[in-house]
Amino acid sequence: MFAVTVTFTLKPGVREVFLPLMIENAASSLRNEPGCRQFDVCVGDESQTVFLYEVYDDAASFEAHLESAHFKSFDTAVADMIANKTVVLFSEVIR
Repeated sequence: MFAVTVTFTLKPGVREVFLPLMIENAASSLRNEPGCRQFDVCVGDESQTVFLYEVYDDAASFEAHLESAHFKSFDTAVADMIANKTVVLFSEVIR
């Protein structure tokens, strides 16, 4: 298991445009990427904060996500809407 968290801080006034694009990206990932197991889109108390929780089979599955056409299209479409983006990667600890 490979987990990814992403915290976006959006520029003022773009949330209503950003969220439908983000939700479609998440749905496309779940629908079209065999290694994508979970893709949650969450909003914060502050209207500028959007948090993602993604789970993939492994790091290679996440890399495939980053190379997918739907992700590249999303990334280009929202680039000017983002004030800050923090990505954190987690590998499962095997017991």
